[in-house]
Amino acid sequence: MKALLSLACCLGLAASACAGAGDTGGGSGTTLSVAIVSNSQMQDAQKLVPIFEKEHPGIKVHFISLPENEARAKITASVATKSGEFDVAMISNYETPLWAKNDWLVNLSPYIAKTPGYDAQDFIGPIRQSLSYQNNLYSVPFYGESSFLMYRKDLFAKAGLTMPEHPTWQQVEQFAAKLDDPKKNLNGICLRGDPGWGEVLAPLDTVINTFGGRWFDQKWNAQLDSPTVISAVQFYTDLIKKYGEPGAAQAGFSECATQFGQGNAAMWYDATSAVSSVEDPQSSTVSGKVGYAQAPVVKTKSSGWLYTWSLAIPKTSKNKDAAWQFMSWMTSKDYMKLVGQKLGWSHVPPGSRLSTYQLPQYKKIATAFAKPTLEAIQSADAQHPTVDPVPYTGVQFVDIPEFQDLGTRVSQQISAIIAGQKSVRSAMKQSQDYAQTVGDTYAKGNS
Repeated sequence: MKALLSLACCLGLAASACAGAGDTGGGSGTTLSVAIVSNSQMQDAQKLVPIFEKEHPGIKVHFISLPENEARAKITASVATKSGEFDVAMISNYETPLWAKNDWLVNLSPYIAKTPGYDAQDFIGPIRQSLSYQNNLYSVPFYGESSFLMYRKDLFAKAGLTMPEHPTWQQVEQFAAKLDDPKKNLNGICLRGDPGWGEVLAPLDTVINTFGGRWFDQKWNAQLDSPTVISAVQFYTDLIKKYGEPGAAQAGFSECATQFGQGNAAMWYDATSAVSSVEDPQSSTVSGKVGYAQAPVVKTKSSGWLYTWSLAIPKTSKNKDAAWQFMSWMTSKDYMKLVGQKLGWSHVPPGSRLSTYQLPQYKKIATAFAKPTLEAIQSADAQHPTVDPVPYTGVQFVDIPEFQDLGTRVSQQISAIIAGQKSVRSAMKQSQDYAQTVGDTYAKGNS
C-alpha cells in the first residue's frame, strides 16, 4: 500500500493537470463521474450512453476519457489518495486484486447477486478469476483479451508462405524478412515500441517469458541482465528495427492498429481485442483478409498475455447504487447485443462473456477469430507464466504495487534501444538496477 501511495504522490502533478474533470455541475438527479481509457470500444460506449440515460432518467453520465498511460496515472492517483473524484473507474486485472486488498474498491458480488440476469458465471473463467479477490468480484470486465498474431492471408498466399497455428518467434522473423518491402510501404511486422508498462512491455514480456527469462528469481533477485532476458530483448528490438513500422519507438497499440488496418504491415502481434478495428470494414482496408495464429513461442507451450479493461467502484464514491446500475448496463449481455445492432457486430467488446460467442450475428463475423481468441484467453497462465519458477503472478506484468513505476522505467529503456539511443546491454543494466532496488524490499520482507 505504501508503494501505491508513494506512486500516487509522484503522479500528483499529472493528476492536477486534469483537476476538475470530474466536476458534475448543477442540475437535478445523479451525475456519475466515470474515468475511462480512450480506446475504440470505450468510445463506442460514449456514443451509446444516451440510451442508458433515457432508460435511467435520474442518472447522467460524465466521462473523463484519457489515453492509456494518462488514464492509469490519473485513476491511480485519485483512488490511492481517496480523492472521491470518480464514481466509476476503468482499471485492469493488475490493479483489481491489489486495490481490493487495500480496501479501496467496493465488493461487487452483493450487487451482482441482486441483479437478475446479470450472470457473472458467463464471464470467461480466467478473466473472472483475475478480477476476484477472496472469491469476490471487485471489478467487472468490459472486454477481455489475450494476445495473438494477426497476419495477411493474401500476402502469405502470394509469397507461398504458410502460417502455423502455433508459430515460433524464429518463424515469425523469417516471415517478416520475406514479406518486408519498404518500396511498397509494407513492413514485415508491427510491434509496440512506445514507452509504458501497458504498451511496449506487454508484448515484450511475453517474449521474455517464452525465451526462458523472468523479472525475478524465487528469492527476488532481479534477472533483467541475465543472458535469457538480454537474448529476448535483443530479438524483439532487432525485429522491430529490421522489419517494423517507422517511428516504432513512439508506436503503441493505436499506431499499429492504423498501420495494419491500412495495409502497411504483413503481421501484427498484439491484443486479441484488436479484431474490433481490424475486422471493421468502415475503418480497415484488410477486413476479411486477416488470419489469426496463437502467440509465438520458443520454450513455452503458450505465451499469450491475459488482460481485461474492467469497471470498478472506488470506496469513496457517493453514488454507489447508481454507479452499479451504469456498470451492470455497460457489461451486460444486452449491451453486447446493443453494440452489434447500433454500431455493427465487429464493434462488440470481445473476450469478456462466453454468450457473446453464441450470438448468431457475432458468430458470422467472428468466424476467423472467435476460436483463436477464446483459445488464447483460456490458455493464458498467469500463475505459471515463465519457464523457471517465479515469486509473482502475471504474464505481461508483475503483480506488485511497485510495477507501475518499475515497468514504466524499464519500458523507457526499451524504447531507447528501439530509437537507437542505447545498446541492449546498457539499457538492461540500468533496468537491472531499477528492478533490484524493488526486489531488495521483498527479499528483506519490508513490503
